[in-house]
Amino acid sequence: MLASRCSVISYSNGLIKLGARGFNTSFQRQYRQSFKFVVVGAGSGGLSISSTLARKFPPHATAIIEPSENHYYQPLWTLAACGIEHLEDSVRPSASLIPNGCTWLKTAAVEFNPDKNIVITADGNEISYEFLIVAVGLQLRFDKVPGLQQALGTPGVGSIYSPLTVNDTWKAIQNFQGGNAIFTLPNSHVKCLGAPQQIMYLAEAYFTKNNVRDKANVIFNTSRDKIFGVKKYADTLMKIVKKREIQVNFQRNLFEIKPDTKEAIFEVLDGSQSKKTLETYKYDMIHVTPPMGPPDCLLGSPISDRHGFVDVDKFTMRHKKYPNIFALGDCANTPNGKTTAAVAGQMGVIKANLFALLDGRAMPAQYNGYSSCPICTGYNKLILAEFDYSGNPLETFPFDQSKERYTMYYVKKYILPEVYWYGLVRGLWPGANLVRRILHLGLKK
Repeated sequence: MLASRCSVISYSNGLIKLGARGFNTSFQRQYRQSFKFVVVGAGSGGLSISSTLARKFPPHATAIIEPSENHYYQPLWTLAACGIEHLEDSVRPSASLIPNGCTWLKTAAVEFNPDKNIVITADGNEISYEFLIVAVGLQLRFDKVPGLQQALGTPGVGSIYSPLTVNDTWKAIQNFQGGNAIFTLPNSHVKCLGAPQQIMYLAEAYFTKNNVRDKANVIFNTSRDKIFGVKKYADTLMKIVKKREIQVNFQRNLFEIKPDTKEAIFEVLDGSQSKKTLETYKYDMIHVTPPMGPPDCLLGSPISDRHGFVDVDKFTMRHKKYPNIFALGDCANTPNGKTTAAVAGQMGVIKANLFALLDGRAMPAQYNGYSSCPICTGYNKLILAEFDYSGNPLETFPFDQSKERYTMYYVKKYILPEVYWYGLVRGLWPGANLVRRILHLGLKK
């Protein structure tokens, strides 16, 4: 049975899903290619593991399935949306990042057949493998909110989650002259849960700098029941929103947006009502974090769980049923924060475990759920949240990272992009574990 049709998004970019349009899966099979390793997706996860494989194995042992011409460093989009960086600095041609020796199949996967070790692509080809690594990320679902696609591009509406809407966000912040500035967080999986707050804090700082803050009602409507999942950082963030008079409304999920009347309708998720309770807010500016979910090619797939995420062991990153399949990044059903830092840690685990399997050894590595969420709270200060599966802080630096610091802002703005382009996507950055151990030498736990 064919999997659901893949949408017009690309794996590495997270572009907007526009609706029903998709790949035609009623095609005639064309030809079959075989590889030792097939990596689906050339985002940060796919490129990192592909680069690792390319250095160890002969040319063309590894194939990468990726339809996108461009690759984006998405953490820069928050800074571009508030005038600190430029959107064009976040993009590089995919061709410049595909590792030498890897075969790039410039198409999308539409079906996984793990019993036959085959991936079916959008152009009708069968790609067989000995080992499969899935790294297709999340897709953005602007279409899940009625009126939202029509609202995109209209005055005051933006989102930092797509390259098509980042500059609209900056324009909305610049043009804001007062009224309600609303920032949303949906009731779904989200790439980098701190990003919707980052753009809010930066926008609020811009309003203050440009003397419109006293005319602004800054509102954070979040579907969650707390501002952040780790108490240490949540305590600090609640102090910040109180000090800066930001209104936080918990358990509010964006239900509909009406661009003609500039109204945003939210559903109350507290579960106390027998019927759905809706609240309507007028907006002068709104930043929308869209609902997100697994790409359509994973929905109903034999390699996925019932929610459409690749069903892996959360410690080894190996598939629970198919021993020659691994997954990393946002498409895996591991219960960690979906961030670039998590990808780095997972890549190191997969590398160690895959190479051990090839050598006939037991898998030695376990992923502890490490994730990092740099939260800009202003134009020169940042909280660097780092934590594990249990929500325990797992901080790299030997000081309290829950405090706002310029040094951490410097790390995000100048150091992390270099680590990304010259470390992670080249398979040379397996996470911060070694750095953490070095910086904590001699310190008590």
